[in-house]
Order: sequence, then C-alpha cells, then structure tokens
Amino acid sequence: MTHRTGIGYDIHRLVAGRPLWLGGVQIPFEKGLDGHSDADALLHAITDAILGAAALPDIGHFFPPSDPSIKDIASSTMLARAIREVHLLGYKVVNVDAVIIAEAPKIAPHREAMRKAIALLLGISVSDVQVKGKTNEGLDAIGRGEAIAAQAVVLLSQ
Repeated sequence: MTHRTGIGYDIHRLVAGRPLWLGGVQIPFEKGLDGHSDADALLHAITDAILGAAALPDIGHFFPPSDPSIKDIASSTMLARAIREVHLLGYKVVNVDAVIIAEAPKIAPHREAMRKAIALLLGISVSDVQVKGKTNEGLDAIGRGEAIAAQAVVLLSQ
C-alpha cells in the first residue's frame, strides 16, 4: 500500500455583502469571504492538499480565477473534481486534519457540522476528519479581522 501526504493553504479577505462559507457550511456572520468562487478557504485548502498529495497541479490549474464561466462556483464542486482526479490515479482519502485561522467567528460552534460536511464530500467517516479553530492573537490582517485563512493536511492511500 502506498501512502501520500499533501498540505494545503488558503486565505481570503472578509468583505460585506457575501455569505460566509467554511468547511462546506454557511456560517451566520456579518461578512463573507471574497473570491472568484464562494471562497470557502477551508475547502480550498483541503482541495489543494488532496491535489498536492497526488502530485497533481494546484486548484488554480483546474479552476483559474480568470475563467468567467466558473464565477461563484461552489467550493464543494471544486473539491469533488479533486476527488475525481485522485480516484483516477487509484488513490482514496484516508484522513484530513485542518485548522481555520480567524479572529471571528468562533469555529467551535460549527466544528461538527463542518466535519460532517467534509466527510460526506470526501466519502470518509467523520472520525477521519478534524477541524480546529485558532486565532492570530490580534496580529496581521487575520488578527485585525480582515481575512480568514485555513491549512489542511491530507493522507491518501493507493
């Protein structure tokens, strides 16, 4: 059996007038993440981790922000494409460990919903998905509440 690991990272600016999507869950908040898609930073980080583990090109290769036909695409659709690509190579996702870095909103009240949504999207057990929330202790754009970032590590097996 072959195992491969990948790491993903994403950051988006918070703006008024957009819904906030994190981990496939819409979270009540006064701002949302700005991007060409629904800007779900956590699903983007997971998508890049999956693609990276399989040594495939990154999310921007498959979904270039310059392509107007995918404006406002759901990040779950992007993740589904990454899963199809790794399945074609004979890989499956074993587990995901992820962290969301944000001053607000609090992640803990939404953690289980995110874990369930991610597990469903990946076709794995909720016990194989972890999502943690951290703050930036008031430092930089994240600490000032101007952005939210996410990191993810994924293990694939073949």
